[in-house]
Amino acid sequence: MNSKGKLQAKSKEMSAFQLIIIFYLSALIISTLLIKLPIALQPNVKLSFIDAMFTAASAISVTGLSAISLKDTFNNFGIFLLCIMLQLGGLGVMSLSTFLWVMVGKKVGLKERQLIMIDNNQSNLAGLVQMAKRIFIIITSIEIIGGIILGLHFYKYYESFSTAFKHGFFASISATTNAGFDITGESLVPFENDYFVQFIVMSLIIIGAIGFPVIVEVYEFFLTLKNKKKFHFTLFTKLTTLTFVILTVLGALFIYLLDIDHFFADKNWHESFFYAFFHSVTTKSAGLATTDMNEFTISNQLFMSMLMFIGGSPSSASGGIRTTTFAIIILAIIFYAQGKGSIKIFKRELNQDDVLKSFIVLTSALILCLFSIVILSITEKGTMIEIIYEVSSAFGTNGLSLGLTPRLSTFGKVLLIILMFIGRVGIVTCLLMMRGKGRKETFHYPKEKVIIG
Repeated sequence: MNSKGKLQAKSKEMSAFQLIIIFYLSALIISTLLIKLPIALQPNVKLSFIDAMFTAASAISVTGLSAISLKDTFNNFGIFLLCIMLQLGGLGVMSLSTFLWVMVGKKVGLKERQLIMIDNNQSNLAGLVQMAKRIFIIITSIEIIGGIILGLHFYKYYESFSTAFKHGFFASISATTNAGFDITGESLVPFENDYFVQFIVMSLIIIGAIGFPVIVEVYEFFLTLKNKKKFHFTLFTKLTTLTFVILTVLGALFIYLLDIDHFFADKNWHESFFYAFFHSVTTKSAGLATTDMNEFTISNQLFMSMLMFIGGSPSSASGGIRTTTFAIIILAIIFYAQGKGSIKIFKRELNQDDVLKSFIVLTSALILCLFSIVILSITEKGTMIEIIYEVSSAFGTNGLSLGLTPRLSTFGKVLLIILMFIGRVGIVTCLLMMRGKGRKETFHYPKEKVIIG
């Protein structure tokens, strides 16, 4: 058997979960090598391998943490490469690949469909190719529209249309993919008083974080309205949208109240509204900011760390434990306290496997993040709040930072790369990767209760 045959045989032995991890690792390696090329860098700029890998990992995981200044490091070609990486990470490796496969007329087989299913966090194979195509078309169309709107508006800030549109399209892609990268060197601080820019960016962030299946369902809903047909939203869309809205509104309220006597003390009502609401939206996963995050109190920084840890919706460009996980855990606690054995919402009953999976995701994420905080507190020269904030930002693929990122050691950067990677592909995918294809249980022992709590 030749080397190609051996490779094909080996890939067949791997589970779909293991293959998806390999695809993302391959994308990371290739991206690292590409952005280290001299043609991607500004004149006389050298980029170390670890900083290149950290930047590539941050781009593919659409996190936005950066140990370097993108504006001072990359030229236009380098920024273009970053945009490709953001698309790859935001849309998902397999969704993007599927669209390209269909465009060149290649048949999408069962193995490829399984990979698409895992990459988009879906539970069945039905309609995956059609969904991947719609996701690509809808998201790229939104990015183009957002880029044009911001580009035209940015002309009053920049000397030429080309520069304005470069910033406009990069900001649109960064916001929609929830990447949090910027080429201003100051995030969105230059537009802290420009509510139009903030509104457009917030809209793009929400579209990227609300969940691709939700976007597709909303699109199908408007199609049925046109055809005057009845449409039913799925439980996933109802639950994740409601949770997203509640977290955003309560997040803005708490951000305001926790700093009412500090950051917001000298702000008028509309400044306070946009600062609070924007940072509630951006902490879901986006990582763009209209002020220095050190301006907020430690209590607010801890609260924002919680929001970053939760993240956005499943099957979106966001990371963290995701909104549905958080919602199911809260519902499980409420229904258990009421003495009920099942969770009922929107005239549906939740599957017990999903409840168990939610607690596994939360527990695994907490252990992972707490362990990372302890390790970084030993290896890095930063305050505890800086470390907690950095870990939450990496796992939530957010990108907000209190300034620790450029000061990280090589070990610290590697650890955050792992966190960003896990945050992007998801805790469940990483756990399932370790078990391979898995085996069914062939026997059971007698059951016995133990004391809990």
